[in-house]
Amino acid sequence: MKAYPIYQVDAFTDVLFGGNPAAVCPLQSWLPTTTMQQLAMENNLSETAFFVQKGNLFEIRWFTPEIEIDLAGHPTLATAFVIFNILKTATDTIQFESKSGTLIVKKQGDRFIMNFPSRMPVKKEQVPPGLLKGFNIVPLSVWKSRDYLLIYPDEATVQALVPDFNQLNTVETLGIIVSAPGNASDFVSRFFVPNSVIGEDPVTGSAHATLIPYWHRVLGKNQMLAKQISKRGGNLWCEMLNDRVTIAGNAILYMKGEYYLSE
Repeated sequence: MKAYPIYQVDAFTDVLFGGNPAAVCPLQSWLPTTTMQQLAMENNLSETAFFVQKGNLFEIRWFTPEIEIDLAGHPTLATAFVIFNILKTATDTIQFESKSGTLIVKKQGDRFIMNFPSRMPVKKEQVPPGLLKGFNIVPLSVWKSRDYLLIYPDEATVQALVPDFNQLNTVETLGIIVSAPGNASDFVSRFFVPNSVIGEDPVTGSAHATLIPYWHRVLGKNQMLAKQISKRGGNLWCEMLNDRVTIAGNAILYMKGEYYLSE
């Protein structure tokens, strides 16, 4: 049996048991995709990140317990935390190569700033019936990019939403974002994942690739503070940059260990 290092990091928080936990697995070379999927299923977190260093850059892949995905925010932040704070890279900037192209993460004090492609949503007049029946309150409008985005009038309404996964599981999408203007932030959100063990994701960096351009257009602001108001909760410092967005947050190490695979 061969031992491999693994870290569990709480992302988008500076206190333990807040934000969103992610598993981070450094590799010398890529494992088979089926093995990485099995590891993600065994970890049973919303995402597990795997990375391989190639010269001055890092290749990164993300897996939920069910599938490999093309972009994930909080495990990218968690991976940057491991590279900067545990592996002690000598630079303050990391270049990741991913299925979504090049992703840059900069370390600024205790905060990590991720640069992601923007995903401006399109308004949808016709939506799957299960999407509207899937919540106890009807949204003001529905939008779509990779994920569906449902807009509500205020933070209290978003907090009061109760998902019906029997209905949401009929919707073909990776995720469903619900959002509204915030009380102590520019906007708030929650994120739900149909047909998954995840249910509600605590803090979802990739969803903000859609939320930032939407709220930039509505609020007329380039820099915004976002809060994801799940039970664990998290803060995200956001900025609109033409066809890119930056998403910044803190992270904290919860656990480190080893897993074992047959050689």
